Amino acid sequence: MHESIFSSAIRSFFIAIFTILGLLVGGVVVVIAVASMSTTAESGPQIYYNYSPSILPNASGIRKELPSTTPVILQVNINGLIGANNLTQKKVESLLIESRERSLKNNRVKAVLLHINSPGGTVTDADGIYRAIEAYKHQYQVPVYAFTDGICASGGLYIAAAADKIYASDITLVGSIGVLLPTLLNFSKVMETIGIQSLTLYDGKGKDDLNPLRPWVKGEEDNTKAAIEYYYGMFVDIVTHRRPELDKEKLINVYGASVYPAKIAKEYGYIDEHGYSLSDTIKLLAEKIGIHDDNYQLVELTSNSWVSELFDSRSTLFSGNITHQIELKGELPSELQNKFLYLYRQ
Repeated sequence: MHESIFSSAIRSFFIAIFTILGLLVGGVVVVIAVASMSTTAESGPQIYYNYSPSILPNASGIRKELPSTTPVILQVNINGLIGANNLTQKKVESLLIESRERSLKNNRVKAVLLHINSPGGTVTDADGIYRAIEAYKHQYQVPVYAFTDGICASGGLYIAAAADKIYASDITLVGSIGVLLPTLLNFSKVMETIGIQSLTLYDGKGKDDLNPLRPWVKGEEDNTKAAIEYYYGMFVDIVTHRRPELDKEKLINVYGASVYPAKIAKEYGYIDEHGYSLSDTIKLLAEKIGIHDDNYQLVELTSNSWVSELFDSRSTLFSGNITHQIELKGELPSELQNKFLYLYRQ
């Protein structure tokens, strides 16, 4: 009797498991079928949207639907590491394109609010996002304000330079204008000790510079240092051009890559005002476009991530590849490894 009950329980367990797996596989098949039908030759090219508009509370804390002709302030969130996850040049450019379409078409977006809480990230993505916002501002003739709450450092400040005004809460740290490359390690002595040899085949002068598997020679780091100096000069020029109160000579020789509390950052010219809230900044931006009541909407575009990630070519579901990776505490995400960085690191 006991054996029969046990066998029945085991059988029920596996039936439940395989039923759930069957439903999951069936769901994936349905999604794939729908996607396939939408891209058939008969239907022609399709427009896919990566983002959906969401209404946020305005300066008065009001969040409600208004007529489709109501002016919109577009909030663009610069939160976290730039170059990781959804905070990339490509993603922000896509977001800005979609901000002129569907319910936001007909020039509804009258201003842009950058909500920043970022220590920075990759040079290429910080610069790309900065230039995308600059281009958007000039193409559509809209003011751009930035509000930062927490940290606005390095690449975060680089992007904030696209704003006409930068406001900060009193807890915000601002600064870290500098460039770094993740620490380079050399394993040649370890390899020599344990008796391992390596061979790197290459052609082109300097192609093997800073190879971690052989002893380095003096001067092979010069090309990398020159790139860092170039990126640093570009950072300094952009920020001091956009922030004329920030003294270039003092930035290079005194302030350096330090971060400062918002009050000091205001004195040095990094930001326009400190002690502000998000609502304060929204109100000022609304007034900038001539709105002195609640007849506007604050909108952000949120990612339709689950669909795009499901069909992403990197998805293990479709590639069949599973990557095992161990990340040490304090280690940079893989997206930031081996790249030049505008990044504040404690």
